[in-house]
Amino acid sequence: MDKPLILVVGGAGYIGSHMVLDLLRAGYPVITLDNLSRGHRELLPGGDFIEGDLGNPADLDAVFSRYPVKAVMHFAAWSLVGESVEKPLAYYRNNVANTITLLEAMQRYGIGHFIFSSTAAVYGEPRETPIAEDHPRAPTNPYGATKLAVERLLQDVSRATGMTYSILRYFNAAGADASGSIGERHQPETHLIPLVLQVAAGTRESITVFGTDYPTPDGTCLRDYIHVSDLTRAHLLALEALLHGGDNSIYNLGNSTGYSVNQVIEVAREVTGHSIRAQLAERRPGDPAVLIADSGRIRNALGWRPEYERLEDIVRSAWVWHRKEAGEE
Repeated sequence: MDKPLILVVGGAGYIGSHMVLDLLRAGYPVITLDNLSRGHRELLPGGDFIEGDLGNPADLDAVFSRYPVKAVMHFAAWSLVGESVEKPLAYYRNNVANTITLLEAMQRYGIGHFIFSSTAAVYGEPRETPIAEDHPRAPTNPYGATKLAVERLLQDVSRATGMTYSILRYFNAAGADASGSIGERHQPETHLIPLVLQVAAGTRESITVFGTDYPTPDGTCLRDYIHVSDLTRAHLLALEALLHGGDNSIYNLGNSTGYSVNQVIEVAREVTGHSIRAQLAERRPGDPAVLIADSGRIRNALGWRPEYERLEDIVRSAWVWHRKEAGEE
């Protein structure tokens, strides 16, 4: 039996491109819609592509009138916390208003399944760790607030229309596909692992460690890193559950293990064989000491298990990609 067509919005971005690759490997036909403002056409691994804007109803009509889309996977949000603080209106427009436009188009064409890429930022300052899905949601920045707004929007739309959804809240996505063909490329880059590897590759002078006086074993922040391929495999399991009549769901995605900033730097030194210069700085406002996911719900409900549980393996996969980006391979 042929598998249904899936629309991936934001499929030319970091996580979106890995999602497209996993869908294609699983035998799904895929159409990507991306305006390429932050994505990269050359990183898209296959399927059909339409350059268009999520906020333009005519672009959505062009997709839905031409393609028999069965489900939509949404990776087109902006995700820079600092930028969201500086430009809240732009973030609410892109992350919330454009999602409303997408949901209206889905309703016009009777498309009833939605997979949403959400974030641990909806929780805000953790009251307890590891963080479970029923932890209070109190985002501390506009980025997290826009993601939470869409989560609530999906719940309301589902009650009104019967659309089913799965919300996946993930912690720190990292790594690259094992093929080395696609990986993380952001301008500007804000994620720790690629920043550290850019130092190893010689494209950045040093890595800044913000705060060494946190209540953690070595004084630096602890974060839960999840490999991007484990992330997309979880999205695929959530999608297939909906396609087979599953109920609405919300899942955390993480390895349920915390690694400190210093540990990441040391592992990167071991993996790359390079001396990585680190410089110390004051804490950044709003950085929690510890962010670790309780991912027991998706493990129990869908049988998801991360394949990349060791930080060394996550960093090694990213290093293959970043060497290629730096022209070393």
